Amino acid sequence: QVQVAESGGGLVQPGGSLRLSCAATGSAFSYHAMGWYRRAPGKSRELVVYITRDGSTNYDDSVKGRFTISRDNAKNTVYLQMDGLKPEDTALYYCNSVGLNLFTWGQGTQVTVSS
Repeated sequence: QVQVAESGGGLVQPGGSLRLSCAATGSAFSYHAMGWYRRAPGKSRELVVYITRDGSTNYDDSVKGRFTISRDNAKNTVYLQMDGLKPEDTALYYCNSVGLNLFTWGQGTQVTVSS
């Protein structure tokens, strides 16, 4: 069973950047499409971007052009480069697989965008 751990969140001013990392354990990681999800205060968790096992990507319109997802299968790691951050990006960010067979959720990493 794959386990994930997110890191890299923090407090940043509007327009700033952060890079999130998701370290996964387990040899099955490279076989899964991986996504970054977020849960903003008072809202449900939503998938904002994902990357397939062969590197194809898909972005929600709210982050398109500002966020970039990548993966390093040799390191069992998925990254999320976030540029041009906005206050509405404030949320707890999680990584997980995409589809029906989700992994156990990690703790997430908090991103707060505020001046």
